[in-house]
Amino acid sequence: MHIHILGICGTFMGSLAQLAKQLGHQVSGSDTNVYPPMSTQLELAGIELIEGFDPQQLQPAPDLIIVGNAMSRGNPCVEYMLDNGLVYTSGPQWLGENILRDQNVISVSGTHGKTTTSSMVAVILEYAGLEPGFLIGGVPLDFGLSARLSAGSGGYFVVEADEYDSAFFDKRSKFVHYHSNTLIMNNLEFDHGDIFDDLAAIQRQFHHLVRTLPSTGHLIYPVDDHNLQQVVDQGCWSHIQTFAEAELGSKGWGSKGWGYKLLAADGSEFEIIDQNNQSALISWQHSGRHNVLNAIAAVMAASTVGVSLDKACEALSQFVGVKRRMEVIYEDERVTVYDDFAHHPTAIISTVQGLRAKVGNEQVIAIVEPRSATMKLGMHKAALSDAVAAADCALWYKGPAINWDLQAVASACVVPALVCEEIDQLLAKTLESIHQRAEKSHVVVMSNGGFEGFHLRLVAALKAS
Repeated sequence: MHIHILGICGTFMGSLAQLAKQLGHQVSGSDTNVYPPMSTQLELAGIELIEGFDPQQLQPAPDLIIVGNAMSRGNPCVEYMLDNGLVYTSGPQWLGENILRDQNVISVSGTHGKTTTSSMVAVILEYAGLEPGFLIGGVPLDFGLSARLSAGSGGYFVVEADEYDSAFFDKRSKFVHYHSNTLIMNNLEFDHGDIFDDLAAIQRQFHHLVRTLPSTGHLIYPVDDHNLQQVVDQGCWSHIQTFAEAELGSKGWGSKGWGYKLLAADGSEFEIIDQNNQSALISWQHSGRHNVLNAIAAVMAASTVGVSLDKACEALSQFVGVKRRMEVIYEDERVTVYDDFAHHPTAIISTVQGLRAKVGNEQVIAIVEPRSATMKLGMHKAALSDAVAAADCALWYKGPAINWDLQAVASACVVPALVCEEIDQLLAKTLESIHQRAEKSHVVVMSNGGFEGFHLRLVAALKAS
């Protein structure tokens, strides 16, 4: 079958393309603004990429068109597809019907941490010899690819379960298509202001997801997340497992839920305690309380398919990480540069605070591109100033899509902050901030896009200096 994918370079659609290729289909696709890592993944998979949306790419007609949720009416390919009665579907529906229906599916949902937690679950299952399939909205460095089919006899599949809508013709969240057996709900905050009116609208979609869990299924979530608890209180017909932080110094967890204890302030070492008061240690290279929470959820999910606590913690102690999640892209004796996907105030706070706890008094430079749809609308601007408080200074990039007062955010920061409207200016100020301090600097670049090539330009400038 020839499958053509419109909007193929998004993290979800690019991963979907790789799965279709692995199933033996002829796969092609088109998009604009192509950039790594997904463009690289597709090229390595031998998938034909077409720049732009000229309808000629649909001649002769493919057997099936999978339409990405970034596509809308008015797109030349969409109009041609509809006018000529071509066969089409959404990405989530194709995934659910063709791959997930017959699998034992572990889904990872939530406002933050989906990609990292999904990667952790996949790594644990792989370490346990279960050979899971997975589709992740990023590239786990432990595997080097974002999607693959299950090779194990158990048919386990890990999927990042996004609440964003499925397509212009299907406004349900992607995750309702996934036939989940085990569901992680990591956290829940207001986001995606371009498609959701308020938090209650997002909670409604999450409850739709909870309704799809079988009675033999498992729902995992942090007990202290009020927004998630409101979802669960609407009704749950599956096994519920919760987790929370255990009190330091306590001999046991003493609860029906799971617990964790931080043994290092930066989150690099911690203990996980299961519902039977059995415990195991994770000591790893990662930092931040958010990653601790991701880890315990992943370990709990793995336990639902028979992976022991000890084996899961062994696996995570060796966990490498995910591209663009605090990924070190350059390091020398003066500076370390991290590429991070943070694009919500809570995620920015977690990233910067985690880095601060890890590096102590060394300089932390936070560079933020407010690029997500919600950021572009200015819906999070009131929380942005405090989000970088743990840094030594902040540089904000005001791209052409930002039409609100980013300078007011910078002015309200408790640390020195500057707004740059040109990449050249941002590069110059970053280098200046690095060179003006004697101690080592840590530069964390936060964006959910290509950032107009800023990462590569910064690395090139540091190598040349």
